[in-house]
Amino acid sequence: MGVLGSLVGGVGLGAGLMYLGDPRSGRRRRAGVHDKALHAVHETEEAARVVARDLVHRSRGFFFETLHRMRREEVDDRTIEARIRSALGRVCSHTHAIHVRVEQGRVRLDGVVLKAEHPRILSRIAHVRGVLDLTDNLQVFKQPGSHPDLQGGSIRPGDRPEFLQHNWSPAARFVAGLGGASLLTWGITRDGVAGVSAAFLGTLITLRSITNIELKRLTGVGGERLAIEVHKNITVHAPVEEVFGFWRAMENFPRFMSHVEEVRTSGEDRSHWRVRGPAGTVFEWDAIITRLIPHQVLAWKSVDGSTVENEGIIHFESFNNGRSTRLDIRMSYKPPVGALGHAFARLLGADPKKQMDDDLMRLKSLIETGKAPARESVSRERSSPSTAERRGPRPVH
Repeated sequence: MGVLGSLVGGVGLGAGLMYLGDPRSGRRRRAGVHDKALHAVHETEEAARVVARDLVHRSRGFFFETLHRMRREEVDDRTIEARIRSALGRVCSHTHAIHVRVEQGRVRLDGVVLKAEHPRILSRIAHVRGVLDLTDNLQVFKQPGSHPDLQGGSIRPGDRPEFLQHNWSPAARFVAGLGGASLLTWGITRDGVAGVSAAFLGTLITLRSITNIELKRLTGVGGERLAIEVHKNITVHAPVEEVFGFWRAMENFPRFMSHVEEVRTSGEDRSHWRVRGPAGTVFEWDAIITRLIPHQVLAWKSVDGSTVENEGIIHFESFNNGRSTRLDIRMSYKPPVGALGHAFARLLGADPKKQMDDDLMRLKSLIETGKAPARESVSRERSSPSTAERRGPRPVH
Protein backbone atom coordinates (compact mmCIF):
# COMPACT_ATOMS: atom_id res chain seq x y z
CA MET A 1 0.00 0.00 0.00
CA GLY A 2 2.92 2.35 0.72
CA VAL A 3 4.44 1.79 -2.75
CA LEU A 4 1.06 2.32 -4.40
CA GLY A 5 0.55 5.52 -2.42
CA SER A 6 3.96 6.83 -3.47
CA LEU A 7 3.25 6.01 -7.10
CA VAL A 8 -0.13 7.74 -7.03
CA GLY A 9 1.41 10.73 -5.25
CA GLY A 10 4.18 11.00 -7.85
CA VAL A 11 1.73 10.84 -10.73
CA GLY A 12 -0.49 13.45 -9.09
CA LEU A 13 2.45 15.77 -8.44
CA GLY A 14 3.62 15.50 -12.04
CA ALA A 15 0.15 16.18 -13.39
CA GLY A 16 -0.19 19.18 -11.09
CA LEU A 17 3.13 20.65 -12.24
CA MET A 18 2.16 20.20 -15.89
CA TYR A 19 -1.22 21.81 -15.25
CA LEU A 20 0.26 24.87 -13.49
CA GLY A 21 3.31 25.18 -15.74
CA ASP A 22 1.46 25.23 -19.05
CA PRO A 23 2.97 28.08 -21.17
CA ARG A 24 -0.40 29.30 -22.42
CA SER A 25 -2.67 29.02 -19.39
CA GLY A 26 -0.26 28.42 -16.54
CA ARG A 27 -0.20 32.01 -15.32
CA ARG A 28 -3.99 32.23 -15.12
CA ARG A 29 -4.19 28.86 -13.42
CA ARG A 30 -1.55 29.78 -10.85
CA ALA A 31 -3.42 32.99 -10.09
CA GLY A 32 -6.61 31.00 -9.62
CA VAL A 33 -4.88 28.55 -7.28
CA HIS A 34 -3.46 31.48 -5.29
CA ASP A 35 -6.90 33.08 -4.92
CA LYS A 36 -8.48 29.79 -3.86
CA ALA A 37 -5.70 29.16 -1.35
CA LEU A 38 -6.16 32.64 0.12
CA HIS A 39 -9.89 32.11 0.34
CA ALA A 40 -9.33 28.74 2.04
CA VAL A 41 -7.05 30.42 4.61
CA HIS A 42 -9.75 32.99 5.43
CA GLU A 43 -12.38 30.29 5.68
CA THR A 44 -10.13 28.26 7.98
CA GLU A 45 -9.51 31.25 10.24
CA GLU A 46 -13.24 31.93 10.51
CA ALA A 47 -13.96 28.25 11.23
CA ALA A 48 -11.27 28.25 13.93
CA ARG A 49 -12.88 31.27 15.60
CA VAL A 50 -16.30 29.59 15.54
CA VAL A 51 -14.92 26.37 17.02
CA ALA A 52 -13.00 28.25 19.73
CA ARG A 53 -16.09 30.25 20.69
CA ASP A 54 -18.23 27.10 20.83
CA LEU A 55 -15.66 25.31 23.00
CA VAL A 56 -15.46 28.27 25.37
CA HIS A 57 -19.24 28.45 25.75
CA ARG A 58 -19.53 24.71 26.32
CA SER A 59 -16.74 24.77 28.90
CA ARG A 60 -18.37 27.62 30.79
CA GLY A 61 -21.75 25.88 30.69
CA PHE A 62 -20.25 22.63 31.96
CA PHE A 63 -18.41 24.49 34.74
CA PHE A 64 -21.48 26.31 36.05
CA GLU A 65 -23.66 23.22 35.67
CA THR A 66 -21.20 21.24 37.78
CA LEU A 67 -21.00 24.08 40.31
CA HIS A 68 -24.77 24.16 40.71
CA ARG A 69 -24.94 20.41 41.20
CA MET A 70 -22.24 20.46 43.90
CA ARG A 71 -24.02 22.98 46.09
CA ARG A 72 -27.54 22.69 47.43
CA GLU A 73 -29.82 25.12 45.67
CA GLU A 74 -32.98 26.57 47.18
CA VAL A 75 -35.48 26.80 44.35
CA ASP A 76 -39.16 27.71 44.52
CA ASP A 77 -41.75 25.32 43.11
CA ARG A 78 -42.68 27.61 40.21
CA THR A 79 -39.08 27.64 38.95
CA ILE A 80 -38.86 23.84 39.24
CA GLU A 81 -42.09 23.45 37.26
CA ALA A 82 -40.76 25.75 34.53
CA ARG A 83 -37.56 23.69 34.32
CA ILE A 84 -39.58 20.48 34.08
CA ARG A 85 -41.71 21.93 31.29
CA SER A 86 -38.58 22.90 29.42
CA ALA A 87 -37.13 19.40 29.87
CA LEU A 88 -40.35 17.74 28.71
CA GLY A 89 -40.21 19.61 25.43
CA ARG A 90 -37.02 17.77 24.55
CA VAL A 91 -38.18 14.23 25.23
CA CYS A 92 -41.98 14.26 24.92
CA SER A 93 -44.08 14.68 21.79
CA HIS A 94 -47.31 15.48 23.68
CA THR A 95 -46.35 17.78 26.56
CA HIS A 96 -49.94 19.04 26.88
CA ALA A 97 -51.02 15.53 27.93
CA ILE A 98 -48.81 15.60 31.06
CA HIS A 99 -49.83 17.51 34.21
CA VAL A 100 -47.03 18.57 36.54
CA ARG A 101 -47.50 19.36 40.22
CA VAL A 102 -44.65 20.53 42.44
CA GLU A 103 -44.83 20.88 46.21
CA GLN A 104 -41.64 21.70 48.12
CA GLY A 105 -39.48 20.08 45.46
CA ARG A 106 -41.59 16.94 45.23
CA VAL A 107 -42.94 16.32 41.75
CA ARG A 108 -46.05 14.41 40.73
CA LEU A 109 -46.80 13.54 37.10
CA ASP A 110 -50.33 12.80 35.88
CA GLY A 111 -51.74 12.27 32.41
CA VAL A 112 -50.97 10.01 29.48
CA VAL A 113 -47.75 9.21 27.66
CA LEU A 114 -46.44 6.93 24.94
CA LYS A 115 -44.60 3.82 26.06
CA ALA A 116 -41.54 4.59 23.92
CA GLU A 117 -41.12 7.99 25.59
CA HIS A 118 -41.95 7.04 29.19
CA PRO A 119 -38.43 6.00 30.36
CA ARG A 120 -36.80 9.09 28.82
CA ILE A 121 -39.32 11.39 30.48
CA LEU A 122 -38.74 9.97 33.95
CA SER A 123 -34.97 10.00 33.55
CA ARG A 124 -34.89 13.59 32.31
CA ILE A 125 -37.19 14.97 35.04
CA ALA A 126 -35.31 13.12 37.77
CA HIS A 127 -32.16 15.04 36.75
CA VAL A 128 -33.80 18.47 36.77
CA ARG A 129 -32.13 20.71 39.37
CA GLY A 130 -34.27 21.22 42.45
CA VAL A 131 -36.31 17.99 42.11
CA LEU A 132 -36.17 16.10 45.42
CA ASP A 133 -38.68 13.34 44.72
CA LEU A 134 -40.69 12.09 41.73
CA THR A 135 -44.07 10.34 41.77
CA ASP A 136 -45.12 8.73 38.51
CA ASN A 137 -48.89 8.51 37.95
CA LEU A 138 -48.71 8.51 34.16
CA GLN A 139 -50.87 6.19 32.09
CA VAL A 140 -48.76 4.47 29.45
CA PHE A 141 -50.09 3.63 25.96
CA LYS A 142 -48.28 1.74 23.24
CA GLN A 143 -49.94 3.48 20.27
CA PRO A 144 -50.93 7.14 19.75
CA GLY A 145 -54.40 6.08 18.61
CA SER A 146 -55.19 4.69 22.04
CA HIS A 147 -55.95 8.13 23.50
CA PRO A 148 -57.10 11.44 21.93
CA ASP A 149 -54.41 13.47 23.74
CA LEU A 150 -51.69 11.46 22.00
CA GLN A 151 -52.70 12.38 18.45
CA GLY A 152 -50.16 14.22 16.28
CA GLY A 153 -47.03 15.84 17.66
CA SER A 154 -43.39 15.07 17.05
CA ILE A 155 -40.27 14.77 19.19
CA ARG A 156 -37.62 17.40 18.75
CA PRO A 157 -34.13 15.95 18.20
CA GLY A 158 -32.56 17.93 21.03
CA ASP A 159 -32.30 14.94 23.37
CA ARG A 160 -30.38 12.79 20.89
CA PRO A 161 -26.66 12.36 21.54
CA GLU A 162 -24.48 14.96 19.85
CA PHE A 163 -23.07 12.65 17.18
CA LEU A 164 -26.51 11.20 16.33
CA GLN A 165 -28.08 14.55 15.50
CA HIS A 166 -28.60 15.74 11.94
CA ASN A 167 -26.43 18.83 12.40
CA TRP A 168 -23.27 18.74 14.49
CA SER A 169 -22.10 21.69 16.54
CA PRO A 170 -18.77 23.35 15.60
CA ALA A 171 -17.04 21.69 18.55
CA ALA A 172 -18.39 18.25 17.61
CA ARG A 173 -17.30 18.71 14.00
CA PHE A 174 -13.84 19.76 15.14
CA VAL A 175 -13.42 16.74 17.41
CA ALA A 176 -14.81 14.35 14.78
CA GLY A 177 -12.57 15.88 12.12
CA LEU A 178 -9.48 15.34 14.25
CA GLY A 179 -10.51 11.76 14.99
CA GLY A 180 -11.33 11.02 11.34
CA ALA A 181 -8.07 12.53 10.08
CA SER A 182 -6.09 10.54 12.65
CA LEU A 183 -7.86 7.33 11.69
CA LEU A 184 -7.28 8.05 7.99
CA THR A 185 -3.57 8.70 8.56
CA TRP A 186 -3.21 5.53 10.61
CA GLY A 187 -5.01 3.48 7.94
CA ILE A 188 -2.82 4.81 5.12
CA THR A 189 0.33 3.71 6.94
CA ARG A 190 -0.98 0.19 7.53
CA ASP A 191 -1.34 -2.74 5.15
CA GLY A 192 -4.11 -5.28 4.89
CA VAL A 193 -7.80 -5.16 5.60
CA ALA A 194 -7.36 -3.23 8.83
CA GLY A 195 -5.54 -0.40 7.07
CA VAL A 196 -8.05 -0.15 4.23
CA SER A 197 -11.00 -0.25 6.66
CA ALA A 198 -9.48 2.40 8.91
CA ALA A 199 -8.70 4.67 5.95
CA PHE A 200 -12.22 4.29 4.57
CA LEU A 201 -13.87 4.94 7.94
CA GLY A 202 -11.58 7.89 8.62
CA THR A 203 -12.45 9.38 5.23
CA LEU A 204 -16.19 9.12 5.92
CA ILE A 205 -15.87 10.69 9.39
CA THR A 206 -13.70 13.50 8.04
CA LEU A 207 -16.14 14.25 5.21
CA ARG A 208 -19.06 14.12 7.66
CA SER A 209 -17.37 16.70 9.88
CA ILE A 210 -16.43 18.98 6.96
CA THR A 211 -19.79 18.96 5.16
CA ASN A 212 -22.07 18.55 8.23
CA ILE A 213 -24.27 16.24 6.16
CA GLU A 214 -25.58 12.90 7.41
CA LEU A 215 -23.64 9.93 6.09
CA LYS A 216 -26.68 8.33 4.47
CA ARG A 217 -27.28 11.52 2.48
CA LEU A 218 -23.58 12.10 1.89
CA THR A 219 -23.03 8.69 0.34
CA GLY A 220 -26.52 8.13 -1.07
CA VAL A 221 -26.63 4.70 0.62
CA GLY A 222 -29.49 3.74 2.90
CA GLY A 223 -31.31 7.03 2.53
CA GLU A 224 -32.46 9.72 0.19
CA ARG A 225 -29.76 11.10 -2.06
CA LEU A 226 -28.79 14.70 -1.46
CA ALA A 227 -30.22 17.09 -4.02
CA ILE A 228 -27.87 19.81 -5.26
CA GLU A 229 -30.06 22.88 -5.69
CA VAL A 230 -29.38 25.98 -7.78
CA HIS A 231 -31.55 29.10 -7.48
CA LYS A 232 -30.95 32.05 -9.81
CA ASN A 233 -32.74 35.21 -10.90
CA ILE A 234 -32.12 37.10 -14.12
CA THR A 235 -33.72 39.91 -16.10
CA VAL A 236 -33.97 39.67 -19.89
CA HIS A 237 -34.89 42.75 -21.91
CA ALA A 238 -37.41 41.03 -24.16
CA PRO A 239 -41.18 40.40 -24.05
CA VAL A 240 -42.30 37.50 -21.87
CA GLU A 241 -43.84 35.76 -24.91
CA GLU A 242 -40.46 35.61 -26.61
CA VAL A 243 -38.57 34.48 -23.49
CA PHE A 244 -41.15 31.82 -22.60
CA GLY A 245 -41.19 30.54 -26.19
CA PHE A 246 -37.41 30.18 -26.14
CA TRP A 247 -37.50 28.10 -22.93
CA ARG A 248 -40.51 26.10 -24.08
CA ALA A 249 -38.53 24.90 -27.12
CA MET A 250 -36.15 22.76 -25.08
CA GLU A 251 -34.07 22.06 -28.17
CA ASN A 252 -32.60 25.52 -27.48
CA PHE A 253 -30.97 24.40 -24.22
CA PRO A 254 -27.67 23.25 -25.81
CA ARG A 255 -27.30 26.72 -27.33
CA PHE A 256 -26.64 28.30 -23.93
CA MET A 257 -26.16 25.42 -21.44
CA SER A 258 -22.53 24.40 -21.77
CA HIS A 259 -22.96 20.92 -20.23
CA VAL A 260 -26.07 19.99 -22.24
CA GLU A 261 -25.15 18.32 -25.52
CA GLU A 262 -28.62 17.58 -26.86
CA VAL A 263 -32.31 17.78 -25.96
CA ARG A 264 -34.75 15.99 -28.24
CA THR A 265 -38.48 16.48 -27.73
CA SER A 266 -41.04 13.80 -28.44
CA GLY A 267 -44.66 14.75 -28.10
CA GLU A 268 -46.02 17.66 -26.14
CA ASP A 269 -44.47 17.01 -22.74
CA ARG A 270 -41.58 14.51 -23.10
CA SER A 271 -37.92 15.09 -23.93
CA HIS A 272 -34.66 13.13 -24.05
CA TRP A 273 -31.55 14.74 -22.50
CA ARG A 274 -27.89 14.08 -23.19
CA VAL A 275 -25.57 15.83 -20.72
CA ARG A 276 -21.79 15.87 -20.47
CA GLY A 277 -20.46 15.15 -16.97
CA PRO A 278 -17.01 15.32 -15.34
CA ALA A 279 -14.04 13.39 -16.73
CA GLY A 280 -15.72 12.99 -20.13
CA THR A 281 -18.70 10.99 -18.89
CA VAL A 282 -22.02 11.32 -20.66
CA PHE A 283 -25.43 10.83 -19.02
CA GLU A 284 -28.78 10.39 -20.73
CA TRP A 285 -32.33 10.40 -19.38
CA ASP A 286 -35.92 11.21 -20.27
CA ALA A 287 -37.85 14.09 -18.72
CA ILE A 288 -41.48 15.16 -18.68
CA ILE A 289 -43.13 18.55 -18.25
CA THR A 290 -44.99 18.57 -14.95
CA ARG A 291 -46.48 22.07 -15.02
CA LEU A 292 -47.13 24.46 -17.88
CA ILE A 293 -48.83 27.84 -17.65
CA PRO A 294 -48.10 29.82 -20.82
CA HIS A 295 -45.95 32.90 -20.19
CA GLN A 296 -45.96 32.22 -16.41
CA VAL A 297 -44.60 28.82 -15.28
CA LEU A 298 -42.63 25.98 -16.85
CA ALA A 299 -41.60 22.92 -14.78
CA TRP A 300 -40.09 19.56 -15.67
CA LYS A 301 -38.49 16.55 -14.00
CA SER A 302 -36.72 13.35 -14.98
CA VAL A 303 -38.73 10.15 -15.20
CA ASP A 304 -38.50 7.51 -12.49
CA GLY A 305 -35.36 5.38 -12.60
CA SER A 306 -33.10 7.98 -14.19
CA THR A 307 -29.38 7.74 -13.38
CA VAL A 308 -29.24 11.44 -12.53
CA GLU A 309 -32.54 12.60 -11.04
CA ASN A 310 -33.19 16.24 -11.84
CA GLU A 311 -35.98 18.76 -11.96
CA GLY A 312 -36.48 22.43 -12.67
CA ILE A 313 -39.10 25.15 -12.47
CA ILE A 314 -39.07 28.64 -13.98
CA HIS A 315 -41.39 31.51 -13.14
CA PHE A 316 -41.78 34.25 -15.76
CA GLU A 317 -42.82 37.79 -14.80
CA SER A 318 -43.41 40.58 -17.31
CA PHE A 319 -42.57 44.17 -16.32
CA ASN A 320 -41.41 47.47 -17.78
CA ASN A 321 -44.66 47.71 -19.79
CA GLY A 322 -44.09 44.28 -21.30
CA ARG A 323 -40.65 45.10 -22.67
CA SER A 324 -38.70 43.03 -20.12
CA THR A 325 -39.02 39.68 -18.35
CA ARG A 326 -37.86 38.63 -14.90
CA LEU A 327 -37.03 34.92 -14.51
CA ASP A 328 -36.90 33.00 -11.23
CA ILE A 329 -35.10 29.72 -11.97
CA ARG A 330 -34.79 26.76 -9.61
CA MET A 331 -33.02 23.58 -10.66
CA SER A 332 -31.86 20.57 -8.70
CA TYR A 333 -30.20 17.26 -9.40
CA LYS A 334 -29.15 14.23 -7.42
CA PRO A 335 -25.70 12.80 -8.22
CA PRO A 336 -25.51 8.99 -8.48
CA VAL A 337 -23.48 8.74 -5.23
CA GLY A 338 -24.99 11.56 -3.21
CA ALA A 339 -22.98 14.59 -2.21
CA LEU A 340 -19.73 12.69 -2.78
CA GLY A 341 -20.52 12.66 -6.49
CA HIS A 342 -21.06 16.40 -6.41
CA ALA A 343 -17.77 16.92 -4.54
CA PHE A 344 -15.95 14.74 -7.08
CA ALA A 345 -17.46 16.73 -9.93
CA ARG A 346 -16.28 19.99 -8.36
CA LEU A 347 -12.76 18.61 -8.04
CA LEU A 348 -12.82 18.09 -11.79
CA GLY A 349 -14.01 21.63 -12.40
CA ALA A 350 -17.75 21.03 -12.84
CA ASP A 351 -19.35 23.53 -10.46
CA PRO A 352 -23.09 23.65 -11.26
CA LYS A 353 -23.66 27.08 -9.70
CA LYS A 354 -20.79 28.67 -11.62
CA GLN A 355 -21.95 26.94 -14.81
CA MET A 356 -25.46 28.25 -14.24
CA ASP A 357 -24.21 31.84 -14.01
CA ASP A 358 -22.32 31.49 -17.29
CA ASP A 359 -25.25 29.75 -18.99
CA LEU A 360 -27.72 32.45 -18.01
CA MET A 361 -25.45 35.20 -19.31
CA ARG A 362 -25.31 33.38 -22.66
CA LEU A 363 -29.10 33.03 -22.58
CA LYS A 364 -29.52 36.76 -21.93
CA SER A 365 -27.18 37.70 -24.77
CA LEU A 366 -28.75 35.15 -27.11
CA ILE A 367 -32.30 36.47 -26.64
CA GLU A 368 -31.44 40.17 -26.51
CA THR A 369 -28.91 40.34 -29.35
CA GLY A 370 -29.58 37.16 -31.31
CA LYS A 371 -26.12 35.76 -30.62
CA ALA A 372 -24.36 34.36 -27.59
CA PRO A 373 -20.75 34.94 -26.46
CA ALA A 374 -18.00 32.84 -28.00
CA ARG A 375 -19.11 29.52 -26.53
CA GLU A 376 -22.45 29.31 -28.39
CA SER A 377 -20.70 28.05 -31.52
CA VAL A 378 -19.12 25.32 -29.42
CA SER A 379 -22.52 24.32 -28.05
CA ARG A 380 -24.01 24.18 -31.51
CA GLU A 381 -21.19 22.03 -32.78
CA ARG A 382 -21.52 19.78 -29.73
CA SER A 383 -25.26 19.36 -30.28
CA SER A 384 -24.81 18.33 -33.90
CA PRO A 385 -25.14 14.54 -34.43
CA SER A 386 -22.39 14.64 -37.05
CA THR A 387 -19.60 15.84 -34.78
CA ALA A 388 -16.85 13.56 -33.63
CA GLU A 389 -17.77 14.21 -30.04
CA ARG A 390 -21.15 12.57 -30.68
CA ARG A 391 -19.20 9.34 -31.10
CA GLY A 392 -17.29 10.01 -27.86
CA PRO A 393 -17.74 8.44 -24.44
CA ARG A 394 -20.33 5.74 -24.09
CA PRO A 395 -23.48 7.18 -22.48
CA VAL A 396 -24.59 6.11 -19.03
CA HIS A 397 -28.30 5.15 -18.94
